[in-house]
Amino acid sequence: MDKNRLFVAIQASLKAGAAIMEVYTDPNADFEVERKADNSPLTIADRKSHQIIVQELSALPYPVLSEEGKEIPVAERRGWNELWVVDPLDGTKEFIKRNGEFTVNIAFVKDGRPEAGVIYIPVREELYFADEVLGAYKLEHVARLNPEDTLESLIGRAQRLPYPDGRTYGTFVVVASRSHLNAETEHFIDEMKKKYAEVQTVSKGSSLKLCLIAEGKADVYPRFAPTMEWDTAAGHAIVRAAGGEVYQAETNLPLRYNKEDLLNPWFIAYPCIGR
Repeated sequence: MDKNRLFVAIQASLKAGAAIMEVYTDPNADFEVERKADNSPLTIADRKSHQIIVQELSALPYPVLSEEGKEIPVAERRGWNELWVVDPLDGTKEFIKRNGEFTVNIAFVKDGRPEAGVIYIPVREELYFADEVLGAYKLEHVARLNPEDTLESLIGRAQRLPYPDGRTYGTFVVVASRSHLNAETEHFIDEMKKKYAEVQTVSKGSSLKLCLIAEGKADVYPRFAPTMEWDTAAGHAIVRAAGGEVYQAETNLPLRYNKEDLLNPWFIAYPCIGR
């Protein structure tokens, strides 16, 4: 466990979130165009966030894998036993819709396993952070760090996850993608309805779905649509530190990272191992 490593990731996520909000709150930003040339506000927000994160993480001797660097040769990545996996702005559609459900995701991966993770929700000023030894936490009303802040002081102000009363008992809660609810997912939900008397579906964007699993507010998150490693690594680390796991749908083995193919297989996340 490296406490400084997690603290550096937290600092990076907050600074990146502030840069994203500068674009998000710009009244002249054109949010109707998802892909425009280099002057697209979404591209600008993503780039600003990425540059800040890379700069902050450069204080530590680990390479960074993100969508910006997806063309890095596999031969080079094979030597990366320890690395950062980063999504500087997760939730493209949510960003454009202005619904606030977009995040900054930073994970530390060792030997293919996410050991630590940070997810920051800039609009809500909510921070999730976790380490497999220290546990998982949620801190609200945080936009920046104070000079006197330490990891210990942040933990002291945060709520440990999962919440003891996070679930709505008597109701089986399925969390699903707000933008990618497909036929396979609907079939999974129908199967749950055969097993449980009352099933509730909660839709969220970006990595917020994994945050709900970590909080214990949902019983399962099935994802039967494409995701990349940087979409899930931070949330996976937080779920693991909260006592849950993210399993490959076909093999029932945990998701792995820094694979030759950076596309994730379909997966199912649970708040408690063996549930």
